[in-house]
Amino acid sequence: MGHKVWNDKKRFIWILTVLLLGAFVVTSGISYQVAHDSLSEQIEENTLPLTSDNIYSEIQHDLLKPIFISSLMAQDTFVRDWTLEQEQTPEKLVRYLKEIQDKYGTVTSFFVSESTRNYYHSSGVLKKIDDIDPNDAWYFRVRSLPKSEQYEVNIDQDTANRNRTVIYVNYKVFDFDGNFIGVTGVGLAVESVKKMIELYQTRYNRSVYFTDRQGNITLHSKDFAGGDTLQNTPGLEKLATRILTSPSASFSYQRDGKTIFLNSRLVTDFKWYLLVEQDETMGKQKLLTTFWANLGMSIFVTLAILLIANLTLGKYQRKLELMASTDKLTGAANRQAFEEYFSRSLARSVLDSTPMSVLLVDIDHFKSVNDQHGHNIGDLVIKTVSNMLKAELREQDLLCRWGGEEFLILLPNIDLSHACEIAELIRKSVAERRIHVNGCEINVTISSGVAEYRVTEKAEDVVNRADIALYQAKEQGRNRVVLSY
Repeated sequence: MGHKVWNDKKRFIWILTVLLLGAFVVTSGISYQVAHDSLSEQIEENTLPLTSDNIYSEIQHDLLKPIFISSLMAQDTFVRDWTLEQEQTPEKLVRYLKEIQDKYGTVTSFFVSESTRNYYHSSGVLKKIDDIDPNDAWYFRVRSLPKSEQYEVNIDQDTANRNRTVIYVNYKVFDFDGNFIGVTGVGLAVESVKKMIELYQTRYNRSVYFTDRQGNITLHSKDFAGGDTLQNTPGLEKLATRILTSPSASFSYQRDGKTIFLNSRLVTDFKWYLLVEQDETMGKQKLLTTFWANLGMSIFVTLAILLIANLTLGKYQRKLELMASTDKLTGAANRQAFEEYFSRSLARSVLDSTPMSVLLVDIDHFKSVNDQHGHNIGDLVIKTVSNMLKAELREQDLLCRWGGEEFLILLPNIDLSHACEIAELIRKSVAERRIHVNGCEINVTISSGVAEYRVTEKAEDVVNRADIALYQAKEQGRNRVVLSY
């Protein structure tokens, strides 16, 4: 019966597997084909603009932060008061710049005074700004910005460390009457911003770069294949003017025989254009990756369903096996279970050269209990005795209901002497128990026959010897234990 149930279970699992995988493969294949057919339209009208929007949102969080910091510095009452007070105690401003740098994680922070032309840095006073020094041209460029423009963003060498390139946010500072008194700001390391761009590219599987309003490529990842400007980048030279005159637009162009989709967007606060590209091959590859991911997920779901089905079937199978091997009244094993357990215990006993004993237990005068109190009370007595037997046994011992009021106990790794002690303990426990039901007190006793397994002996032989010993216990007056030597 167990073998048939197992074969039925395997057949059901295989059919369920084929149906689920077949359905998932067909669904994923159709989805892939439909997506592939509308790929270009999907990329140009939906996917790429949406990706550009997402990247723009992240830029607002990541790259516009230094603009916000510089704005706070330019409006800071301390900076303006300190400048108007003739820049006394420079160490206070240096400490302030150091705190800004540490607090916001920038690579530099600075203030240049219009009055003294001193360049204050988080590490001290670095220099004096000179109008004939090409390295200081940025200051005079910022100073001459229209009043409507409060800041500029530019990429330059770090004044404090010429080996490092920095993205500067240079913010004009005015006194409380609106007079220009200097320039302040912070800087981000170009390398860290490039890593940020590469993170965007990895996250969205798109090419990302920036250009200023003149078309100069300002920031890009290390694997960028274009030129220094839009005007000298193959395929983009004809689109450069349209890109730089539109706040937001979508284009497509040919490069190396591939169709490239491009979305451009002006980052107003940063005064740069964000360009996000995707070639058709990347889109197809993503579709293919999605297809395989869907199949992988399908396999995972299939395995999960099969696992649940297997556990559920296993649960019912174990329940059926338990019903087939367990006595319904007492919960003890039945004869069929005893034979299987005996065979396994016998194999271990022979392998380990350990003893094994059996106890055959019978409730004395049980017929009179049924006659006086009825079969329901008789069943209650059998269950009570069964529970008392279980309470005295180990986990590896087996209690089996052998007949109506007869129980067989298998004791692995127990010799005859030890088995006798257990039988006596059980006998005394039952004899001392009083069963109260319907106002009556019922006292029962048991008789036991004990036998130890002999080498080459069959199961029925050792049980038969225990049965003979039990018969002798009955003949000798009941409520006793007799051993079979």
